[in-house]
Amino acid sequence: MTAARLTIDLDALARNYAALRDMAGCEAAPAIKADGYGVGGLEAGLRLWREGARSFHVARLTEGEALRGALGDRAAVIYVLDGPTPGTGDRLRAAALTPVINSLEQAAGWDGPAAIHVDTGMNRLGLTLAQAQALTGRPDVTLVMSHLACAGQPEHPMNAVQLARFREARALFPAAPASLASSGGIFLGRDYAFDQVRPGISLFGGGPHDRPHERITAVATLEAAILQVRTVPAGETIGYGGAFTAERDLTVAILAAGYADGVPWTSHPRGAVWFEGARRRMLGRISMDMIAVDVTGCATARPGEMAQIFGPNLPVEGAATAAGTTAYELLTRLSTRAERRYIGAP
Repeated sequence: MTAARLTIDLDALARNYAALRDMAGCEAAPAIKADGYGVGGLEAGLRLWREGARSFHVARLTEGEALRGALGDRAAVIYVLDGPTPGTGDRLRAAALTPVINSLEQAAGWDGPAAIHVDTGMNRLGLTLAQAQALTGRPDVTLVMSHLACAGQPEHPMNAVQLARFREARALFPAAPASLASSGGIFLGRDYAFDQVRPGISLFGGGPHDRPHERITAVATLEAAILQVRTVPAGETIGYGGAFTAERDLTVAILAAGYADGVPWTSHPRGAVWFEGARRRMLGRISMDMIAVDVTGCATARPGEMAQIFGPNLPVEGAATAAGTTAYELLTRLSTRAERRYIGAP
């Protein structure tokens, strides 16, 4: 019996990529960092190459090296967002990776093609506008970029502020393509698209504003098998700490998944699974290896039957909200313990 199963639909990934590229009206360069948001960075990269992606963004040098190894001699541009950190120059060159320059120190230590990251308000990595002016004479700038802090909140005034600042930054490098928007920014409209967008979470099925969107379909489906079905009488508690007390007699299914599989411990008391055509609430604290679920009245509840923890019937945003987190964290914290299967060829 399969205990827990993670199904990754690469055909859905391809549809999401096409939708995001069409909305942006420009090049879409996938962000497939953190192992493709938890669902398989190499599988995603290979499939997105088939769908026309020619530029990619990763966070770490090791992610870039792995993607280059998977793509082989395909002429892909792979940007490393960390930039040329100390001691990485030879490896960046060996894997033909393009670093993103985030500081004047990085700029001084790198003499090859590079992207320039100008901070427009996120206040994480990136050059100030004044620092960027010092680099305007570089002949090897392949991209000028920034990152929106509040794209998930369409009405936030910071979006317009960053857009205006980015236009100033772009003017410093008129020959280089420009990139501001990731997933949320794409949905802010084409003013934010420029020459390249960097879709991430919405490629992998997450809505752009922490809620489902009609043009984005689920890519990852996490399911778990029923291990046992038991009757819990009224007044009895379920799970560690006695956190849930049955107010009536319940039929309870114990599922073979838990926080070791990436189901947040905090999913109780708002969490649910999808079983027999409806939401079924989680009962008590999530254990390392098991979840208790109310299946009272379900005729098909028996060992071996699968319940959906998130997927087409339970969007990942809903599962994340129930656990007090985001779709980003929920996906990237998926364990490798669940059996993985891919739909559609990489």
